[in-house]
Amino acid sequence: MNTKKKSRFVIFLSLIILALLAYFVWDYFSNKKEELSYSEFYQLYQDNQIASVNISPEYLIFTLKDSSDLNKSKIYKCQNPQSPDLQEKLMLKDVEVKIEKDGGQILSLIFDLIFYGIFIAIFIVVFRKFISPNTFKVQHKTGVKFDDVIGMDSLKKDMKQVIEIMKAPQEYAKKGIRMPKGILLEGQPGNGKTLFAKALAGEAKINFIPAKATDFESMFMAIGTMKVKLLLKKARRRAPCIVFIDEFDGIGTVRNYSGSAIETENTRIVTALLNELDGFEKTDGVLVLAATNSIHALDPALIRPGRFDAKFSVPYPDFEARKKLVELYCKNKSFSPECRPELLAKEFDGYSCAKIESILNRASLIASQENRKEFNMEDVRKACKEV
Repeated sequence: MNTKKKSRFVIFLSLIILALLAYFVWDYFSNKKEELSYSEFYQLYQDNQIASVNISPEYLIFTLKDSSDLNKSKIYKCQNPQSPDLQEKLMLKDVEVKIEKDGGQILSLIFDLIFYGIFIAIFIVVFRKFISPNTFKVQHKTGVKFDDVIGMDSLKKDMKQVIEIMKAPQEYAKKGIRMPKGILLEGQPGNGKTLFAKALAGEAKINFIPAKATDFESMFMAIGTMKVKLLLKKARRRAPCIVFIDEFDGIGTVRNYSGSAIETENTRIVTALLNELDGFEKTDGVLVLAATNSIHALDPALIRPGRFDAKFSVPYPDFEARKKLVELYCKNKSFSPECRPELLAKEFDGYSCAKIESILNRASLIASQENRKEFNMEDVRKACKEV
């Protein structure tokens, strides 16, 4: 909590304490009245001398009509006999009757109001955290280009034309060419799908909004659908823009109408995505790029043409890509001459980009543990078994 908010809270708490003190002081002094016995009160009642009565849980606080014996402006009190028909009898004598609430009830009401106020404040803070406009941050510069992505040459070529359409959607619309609403990247984890998405935005020099499946999860129902609408509404305002949703199979799975809360929320999120994608215009300049490990787990209605128009596979790096990856990851590492890029590339056949980086890092750690400056092939093979 910053200083400004802390000072406001202290002021608010001080006002509440002062209000409670004022109430107790007023209650104490207001009870300083001349006390009569109930028999005297009853006699005054019989003589039709009572003007008004304030019935409290403990006392009857009353004033009298004009009288030569007693002062009209004076206030009296007597013990309350707790008679169930007292109010009715007084009203039949045209006495003005007021029912005073118990001080404990008033105090209880004050604390109830404070509790509800704090509860509402907490709810607003939590709700704003879940659905804050800053939930999805816009990156104006990703700092990554296609040159920073090793391999994926075919995918880069296909995406260059998409970049051109995003930059001038209206010109292509005149030719009858619309920009794809969505593109799906499928591949095993660690092969650079996220890096490629950033590189695409960096190459196109347009806004980039990253998101992942867990961003749409919430302990509150319907928050996920609101976040979907918030994300794509923000993307439209920042167009041209790329929206990247990682772990797409976490929210776009086949809809299940079993009735469970989780399945119901998933169905709502998928439906919201369908509605938002269908609402895209040809010239909106928004591209949804989604990454998944399994395209078969996704809802067929979500990935049909017209929503996700293109589906690309991101395979494990080939031999040439693995060589470049080894050169990149070994740039700041010391290794023996036997660890040639060609040899390591053969050793890493079928490995993902992330796994290659982890193996080389682990090999360096093994050499360091044995007080050696350079790692060798034996360290690499040992690291392959551990990673």
